[in-house]
Amino acid sequence: MYPVERTHSKGRTRLHPVRDDRHIRCMAHRPLYGHLALRARLASAWHDGRLPASLLFSGPRGVGKQRLALWLGQLLLCERAELEHRYEPCGTCQHCRYALRGVHPDLRWFFPRPSLKNSDPTPDDVAADLAEAVADRMEAEGLWSSPPGTDGIYVATTRAVVLRASTRPAMAKRAVFVIGDAERMVSQEGKDEAANAFLKLLEEPPPGTTIILTTSEPGALLPTVRSRVITVRVAPLSQVDMAAFFADPVVQRRFAGRLTDLSLTLGGAPGALLSSDSSVASFAAAQRLLAAALEPSTPSGTAERVKVAARQGVAGARGAFSDALDALTLLLHARSQQLVASGHTSDARRAAMAIIDVEQAKIRANGNVSPLLLSAALLASLHRTLRP
Repeated sequence: MYPVERTHSKGRTRLHPVRDDRHIRCMAHRPLYGHLALRARLASAWHDGRLPASLLFSGPRGVGKQRLALWLGQLLLCERAELEHRYEPCGTCQHCRYALRGVHPDLRWFFPRPSLKNSDPTPDDVAADLAEAVADRMEAEGLWSSPPGTDGIYVATTRAVVLRASTRPAMAKRAVFVIGDAERMVSQEGKDEAANAFLKLLEEPPPGTTIILTTSEPGALLPTVRSRVITVRVAPLSQVDMAAFFADPVVQRRFAGRLTDLSLTLGGAPGALLSSDSSVASFAAAQRLLAAALEPSTPSGTAERVKVAARQGVAGARGAFSDALDALTLLLHARSQQLVASGHTSDARRAAMAIIDVEQAKIRANGNVSPLLLSAALLASLHRTLRP
């Protein structure tokens, strides 16, 4: 997906790809850390002709699902990987260079964005917006934070995916579509034709087309979507892989002095380190929720849970509150790991079970529900699970 520029002719606006090498050189993905066994399985399935055309990468937020999907897209487009039966992209051919810089026209990357101001945006409008967003992520040296809860994959984006998939690849023999945070797909009444066209695309992609969805909330995906893809579980990174991520010079520079403190709460999900101001607030809110849930079954403990629930407000569950729930999942995962390491296996098991309560709350948060009522119910459930 190239950056684009607009030109005007005869009253019409056209978008053209910009291939300025000076612009391209300043953008790059970070290397993909970890997931070696899964990468080998995916590469082997591709070389053996067993790789499904429609995939869903599912796993905790921050474990690198989108980066893994983009790596697989690069592998599928790499000239030498196919010719030499490689299990890793070569990194040097033209396809690899463009893919690493986020500008390959046949590796299209979609993810939640704010709703465009135009009431009926065209596919070109969507492409221009996403090209700018991808460039922003690359110019941040491939370290990006999760989009806020108010961003979504709107109907115009779904239409753009279907349209682009119907066209021939521009450079490579095949095309790859990566759709990150796919649970954020927003359906709108009266727009069912876009949803139906996307479902048909998932069920039967054009020859030479691979579609990779990623999600941290598989329960929030429509059953009609889940039934049309093959789910691949993406696990948290090992301590060795996390150490390699921390040793990345860009990570060291961006988070100097903070890695020791932050690494303990990441739970094998380095993406959680990429904290914008909003995600810092999300982790603070998650810490308050967890602390309240751990309060004893006393009048003062109950009062604290009521107080924390009241702070969530009565509207906007899909925004900041949903982000806090994502952070709470990471905190509980880290708590479980720490308890296992210290020999408290029963407490660790309860922390792991509490994640189920949070995941169910995430699904309910997608509906028209009060964060205050939802957090009150969640805190009561977490308290019963964590402090039986």
